[in-house]
Amino acid sequence: MPLSPELISAFMLFAFVSSITPGPNNTMLLASGVNFGFRRTIPHALGISAGFMVLVLAVGLGLGGVFKAVPMAYTVLRYLGAAYLLYLAWKVATSGPLSTADNDHRQPLGFWGAAAFQWVNPKAWVMAVGAITTYTPSQGYLTNVCVIALVFALINLPSVCLWAGCGSALRNVLTQPKWLLVFNVTMALLLVVSLYPILFDQ
Repeated sequence: MPLSPELISAFMLFAFVSSITPGPNNTMLLASGVNFGFRRTIPHALGISAGFMVLVLAVGLGLGGVFKAVPMAYTVLRYLGAAYLLYLAWKVATSGPLSTADNDHRQPLGFWGAAAFQWVNPKAWVMAVGAITTYTPSQGYLTNVCVIALVFALINLPSVCLWAGCGSALRNVLTQPKWLLVFNVTMALLLVVSLYPILFDQ
């Protein structure tokens, strides 16, 4: 049975709200927009949406059940995600001034790195599980999972691009190194704060 118009409308609202609200992905995109500009941040945004679509498909096809059967696997994944997030926070905090030659040679997080990050991003897991368990009818399940994953990705992409665009717009405001440092350290601290559900939510 295909998704009803009412269910699809409710799901689209869920997808938009969960995609546009703050989290590790959007915090990193905001920082990347400031430090690298919108154009150089596009692969990062594309990687988020593509990686998240694959994650939703995987959850829909049974990966969530694997973690229920083997809780230790999820625990390992959770702490790997925490370690990687700390690394990303350090990279954001130590980003140099916008005008330096060294900064021009540094690379923002790319497509594959952003796609892989979805697998250790706690918010992405919550979003994926919520989409599958709440909005995917059992009749015609495989087709519905594919539709949910695709629609989620299509809504997610412009939502996360908005954060990159906001960061790019702030570049003109943050031309002074001291204010850029304050911004980058604040973004890094927000990423560290986002570790709370990974480490303490049992």
